[in-house]
Amino acid sequence: MAARRGAALSTATPGTAGDTPGGLFAQCLHILALTDAPTKIHATIELARAWRSGDIDLDPLTPVPPITMPGMPAGLVFVEPRDLPARGTATPEARVRLIHAVAHIEFNAIHLALDACHRFRDMPRTYHDDWLGVAAEEAQHFALLSQYLERRGARYGDHPVHLGLWSMAERSADDVLTRMALVPRVMEARGLDVTPAMRARFAAAGDDEAVAALDVILRDEIGHVAIGNRWFHWLCKERGLDADATFETITRTHGAPRPRPPMNREARLA
Repeated sequence: MAARRGAALSTATPGTAGDTPGGLFAQCLHILALTDAPTKIHATIELARAWRSGDIDLDPLTPVPPITMPGMPAGLVFVEPRDLPARGTATPEARVRLIHAVAHIEFNAIHLALDACHRFRDMPRTYHDDWLGVAAEEAQHFALLSQYLERRGARYGDHPVHLGLWSMAERSADDVLTRMALVPRVMEARGLDVTPAMRARFAAAGDDEAVAALDVILRDEIGHVAIGNRWFHWLCKERGLDADATFETITRTHGAPRPRPPMNREARLA
């Protein structure tokens, strides 16, 4: 696949919670459209604060727009996953490339959480509490990794990336049960499996800053998977579905990657 560059959902003026009329759903859509990464991070964290403080409320239930690629920084180059170079930790340059890849995952995780919040508008209020909280934590993760890159003369957008994580959002845009199955229970759970080995490689290289960032990410991602798992089971109960059989059907139908070693059993159980 030919490389392509980041594009915006709209030409909305960058801002923070309160700059855009409307309630939570309108604010989520506004932030999804932002293309400047620091502005998006600040706006996401501010939106979560405003929501917790009661400064904004839910919008009326209105038609949900079709899912569209979120705003991305100008110049970001997308390629197929198979076209990305191998990443290691043997040199400072290799460690920067690997952290850049993790930063891209966290940046897209913000989009996934905001999309989950605004797209499935008839879910209970506590559902929106959960996913807005996830969005804010993903924004904090991206900020940590951006600081790491900046201290080494790099920035997000210096290396090609892929859209594998966002493709799961597109596959699950029509059904919240499918979204809960594919994103937290498959993709984010896989993150629990691979992070400890990555952490060990950075530790062996003496990169304490990367280790500290990965520790924060792993801790929070356990909670994110738990949130998705809880809502998946809640939805299955609401619809009178067997959770195990439903999960198997959804993952098979949508071609989700199968779990493979190494498996972080302790984190998955947590």
